[in-house]
Amino acid sequence: MLARQLPLNDELYSKTVAIEHVQSGVAWIRAEGTIKSINAAFAEILAGHPADFVGQHWYGLFADQEAKRLEESYSQMLLLGKTDLEAYGKRVDGTYAGLDVRLVAVHDHKMRFVGHHCLVADRTKERILEEQIREQVSTETAKPVSANI
Repeated sequence: MLARQLPLNDELYSKTVAIEHVQSGVAWIRAEGTIKSINAAFAEILAGHPADFVGQHWYGLFADQEAKRLEESYSQMLLLGKTDLEAYGKRVDGTYAGLDVRLVAVHDHKMRFVGHHCLVADRTKERILEEQIREQVSTETAKPVSANI
């Protein structure tokens, strides 16, 4: 029995290490909505430590104004198994991070909902650049055009 368990323990450990060190954020959310675990990358995106987030409701990872969209996306995930959205994450210091978010439902072997994964990619830099481009375009279109007559 122990000989069969050792390879499984090694595989579980290697997967745990891999999830902890991916470049994107990963959080495991229990069925009741509390954060069971969050990897270092996700915590870093939100300028905190993983232990800071464990036990809180997962909506707390995001800006307050995202609550309605998160509820809608959560419902969609329950129906379809997964869903994607763009949202703002709330950093520990009160600033925000632009995130691409994927919610993936997890069921046990009897198809009972046991929780979900919240996967995020930090898109803050891209969103800042997009905003700068929008501002640049709007100021250029606002300038009067001089006619050469």
